[in-house]
Amino acid sequence: MIAGIDHFVLTVRSVEATCDFYRRVLGMRQLDEPNRPTALVLGSQKINLHEVGRTFEPKAKTPMPGSGDFCLVAAVPLAEVQASLEANGVAIEVGPVQRTGARGPMMSVYFRDPDDNLVEVSEYPLD
Repeated sequence: MIAGIDHFVLTVRSVEATCDFYRRVLGMRQLDEPNRPTALVLGSQKINLHEVGRTFEPKAKTPMPGSGDFCLVAAVPLAEVQASLEANGVAIEVGPVQRTGARGPMMSVYFRDPDDNLVEVSEYPLD
């Protein structure tokens, strides 16, 4: 019934700080459209951003900054992601470590964004 994920929403303290972080550290593109939440584009998906006190309807029952915990699949070797994290002063909390994702075994690193969401970036082995 379900083919994939189109987008998910993060509630953040500052859309500006969040966009700066994800653009600078992970190379995402910011998307601003009239009367729509600011979004971060990654591949064919996006992350919509709701700023505390400026959320869009409908929304989660209890939106809170820092409650996100999600995994992103890298488009480049994980070593390049690690280098970007280091260059931008972002501490890796765990990893690289082997995990099992939706497609099987993968290597992951974990770190926090400006709202303390736990972000996992993973790399699947080449087939």
